[in-house]
Amino acid sequence: MTDSLGWRRTFGVLVPSTNTSVQPEFDSMRPPGVTNHISRIRIPNLPLNSDDDFNELIRLIMAAQDEAIDSVMSAEPDQLVLGISAETFWDGLGASQMLKRQLEARTGLPVSMGSDACHAALERIGARRIAVITPYFPVGDRNVVRFFEESGYAVARIRGLSCSSPVAIARVTRAELVAALRAVDGNDVDAIVQVGTNLAMAALAPEAELWLGKPVIAINTAIYWHALRTAGIADAVEGWGPLLARH
Repeated sequence: MTDSLGWRRTFGVLVPSTNTSVQPEFDSMRPPGVTNHISRIRIPNLPLNSDDDFNELIRLIMAAQDEAIDSVMSAEPDQLVLGISAETFWDGLGASQMLKRQLEARTGLPVSMGSDACHAALERIGARRIAVITPYFPVGDRNVVRFFEESGYAVARIRGLSCSSPVAIARVTRAELVAALRAVDGNDVDAIVQVGTNLAMAALAPEAELWLGKPVIAINTAIYWHALRTAGIADAVEGWGPLLARH
């Protein structure tokens, strides 16, 4: 039988418990007949002061993820969507592909996640040389660069904001994001990519495209676009930039 509200697609969405950006941004992007069902990966709001702290955060996410998957699977969703970023880039392209295979095997569902979504978006717009903004510490930035380089992109610059905790990522201001965009921009990059799903940049990205004159990919927009298109839903969703409106 078809779900009464999610009659086109029901998405089971995994989100760290500290994340306050994915749920409102995804809900704002959904077209009629698509519903989002959030399952939170329970982690502490761990103080982040070093690469070691950030590594511990990734370990905690991975350790708690299966419970969150099993929880959302009881709703019998049509598709799994990861509202998580760093884990999908960790240890490069091969590890990302393995993570996706593991998730598909565990759930039997199509899976959309940040690393794949960014790659698909860059392929769609034809960008090869990029700059990146993250909320991460240097260890996270190195993993992001590794993924993109192993996927065939040149990373000209990356700016990690070294946010002081998982919750603090959502408290980065618009002015700080604008400054980061300007810091990584240059004539030597085709596009700018923002990663870190708790870094709320989906509304700013299409505005920034106008004054930077190049694509700016916010990861939450890319993930939701990838999930919709994987589901065969081609609706033009306005207000979030060209990916959702025209691709």
